[in-house]
Amino acid sequence: MKIGLIGFGKAGKAVANVILQNEKHSLEWVLKSTTTTVSTAKDYLGIATKDPGIIVSLEEKSAADLFDENPVDLIIDFSSSYSIYDYGKEAATRKITIVSAISHYKENEHEFLLQLSNETVVFWSPNITLGVNYLLFASSLLKNIAPDVDIEISEEHFKAKTGVSGTAIKIAEALDVETESINSVRAGGIVGKHEVIFGFPYQTVRLVHESISREAFGSGALFVAENLQDKKVGFYKFEDILRPYFFSESQKEIS
Repeated sequence: MKIGLIGFGKAGKAVANVILQNEKHSLEWVLKSTTTTVSTAKDYLGIATKDPGIIVSLEEKSAADLFDENPVDLIIDFSSSYSIYDYGKEAATRKITIVSAISHYKENEHEFLLQLSNETVVFWSPNITLGVNYLLFASSLLKNIAPDVDIEISEEHFKAKTGVSGTAIKIAEALDVETESINSVRAGGIVGKHEVIFGFPYQTVRLVHESISREAFGSGALFVAENLQDKKVGFYKFEDILRPYFFSESQKEIS
């Protein structure tokens, strides 16, 4: 699969690192908003690979020209919420799959994503790590089994992170928990940790996910990319990808 990457910040670099080391896929280019003195992602990260991985700036080339000169099957976006306007329409017109890992979208940007999904495959998850989405899916199942259980949510991140984690808010919304009651911790260089505590009479169940490094974003993005290859045009979330792994065909028939 030929992949284009939007954004080359801390998360973007970690994602590029994972793609460049995966022999099944090729990182064709990285699109940034500003110019850079480094010509390829593989040179920047010091990885020996055949992937082109050229670094391109929107100041130098439009998304339309980039897509035509360096075609890709799929785009992974780790930039900003507004960048979808820079490339979205051009990607959708060319039937390029869009995988967005932007933490927060305002209503207008989310509506634009939905519009793009009428033309191509569009996927969005505020946290694209595989493990945290397993946690979210499993938590929802447990809540369905025991709807009256007490639930507490906590999240821990690096000291400079502001606001409540978007992932924790998504977990709270899925479990019908007040977002104001989320417990937040900011300390040191914690990459990210989320915990859901289920309080049953005389017992508790704790589901915990902790990101060890930002490369978890890359492995999650590739997992999504591979599971979108046969999908029809439309809008997809992580639960759409995970559902087949939790339920066998026989279980679907019973339900």
